[in-house]
Amino acid sequence: MKILLIAPSSGRWRQVGRSRLFNGRTFRFSLLSLLSVAAETPRGHTLRIIDEQFEDVPWDADADLVGVTCMTALAPRAYEIADFFRARGIPVVLGGMHPTFCPDEALQHADAVVAGDAEGVWPQVVEDAKERSFRGVYRSEGTRELRGLKRPPYHLLRLGRYSTYPVQATRGCPHRCAFCAITAFSGGRHRKRPIDEIIDEVAAIPSRSFIFVDDNLTADRDYAQQLFEALRPLRKMWITQSSLDIAEDSSLVRKAADAGCVGLFVGLETFSKRNLACVNKTINRVDDYREAVKMLHAYGIGVEAGVVFGFDGDDAEVFSHTVDMLDELEIDLIQASIFTPLPGTPQFEAMQDRILDRNWQHYDFHHVVFEPKGMSAESLQAGHDWVTREFYRPWRIARRMARHAVRSKGTKSFPFAAAINGAYYGRVRRWHIEGWDPASQTPSKAANPRVRLQPVQAWKESCAS
Repeated sequence: MKILLIAPSSGRWRQVGRSRLFNGRTFRFSLLSLLSVAAETPRGHTLRIIDEQFEDVPWDADADLVGVTCMTALAPRAYEIADFFRARGIPVVLGGMHPTFCPDEALQHADAVVAGDAEGVWPQVVEDAKERSFRGVYRSEGTRELRGLKRPPYHLLRLGRYSTYPVQATRGCPHRCAFCAITAFSGGRHRKRPIDEIIDEVAAIPSRSFIFVDDNLTADRDYAQQLFEALRPLRKMWITQSSLDIAEDSSLVRKAADAGCVGLFVGLETFSKRNLACVNKTINRVDDYREAVKMLHAYGIGVEAGVVFGFDGDDAEVFSHTVDMLDELEIDLIQASIFTPLPGTPQFEAMQDRILDRNWQHYDFHHVVFEPKGMSAESLQAGHDWVTREFYRPWRIARRMARHAVRSKGTKSFPFAAAINGAYYGRVRRWHIEGWDPASQTPSKAANPRVRLQPVQAWKESCAS
């Protein structure tokens, strides 16, 4: 069979890769979900992968089966693609986080849904596609081990369009933060691959750098230490995600740095203890942020902080306070998000009466989709945009880079920090991100937010319980 696998894109990201400047390449590092599906495909089939960030969907493709993966914000586009190919008589399978959480909804647009991991079920899907006898929802039974995963077939991608190679050592996260879709998807499990298999895969990558796409690489410290020790002889550079409690163990931080770690994305989320307690993120301790960041910097590891606005304890003062704290802590990069109650999470169920916008495309962490408690929805949108713009002002970037350059071992992670700061600045410029500080300005004296909320409409819940 001829199998077409599609990573959809929507809004400003669709075709962004065709731009010569600010084309999103720095943020485009992984199609590991589709590569994993391709790796699981039995021999004898022809595979093609399409990434809509820089190429068109081949609507006239000669295909026998189409697979589309999506998170919640991309579900409308995924459904549009699926509907088109099904109208041509080509069967479609949907997978990824959103179809996993909302299989009944997804089945309205597909012949089958893969819920959870593709490993263990995709070969059966392909076999059933040959017979045109799909079984609806395919779900891997039990807790599948990660031993023996097939290597990603990177040759199916146009690698020049991506910043680096993706590698996965672990899946899931043992923490149970109420707003996190990773926790809901993984069931709070943290599964680990055999270290020797990871080392073989990394050694085969024809690049000096790569990214661990793990949700929390250091959740199991003993495993992480063994992995870092095994990685050190390869002399490669990498970045990953981790909880900030990595800094509680200086030997673990040292081993990560010696193994080639030059950057960590850490979910600080907020500088409010009460907010963290409300969403069950008890592993973060606000009082420890400063020393943790200092330790990471001391070993030459850059810090990108995830910050979230819209917690119930937030008011109009949160935005300027957050910018001040980020400056004080000397955070190298931020990813600012709006609190988003994603389907499948406890917060989605708990906030049903406060959700204002049911358009899944807006569930991208940069649109307000619910009624905040401490401010208006308009102020939350404006404040989020304002923080992004303020943090990535050229003078702030220059100051951060100057600090980075003179910091002990700072030159090690300088290229990483400089590249991503520049990429975020490009995003602000390209997409005209403005906003205003709700604590010091009123809507009549400031630019309008980028996105207005959609009118509240009657909506029938279609996610499976």
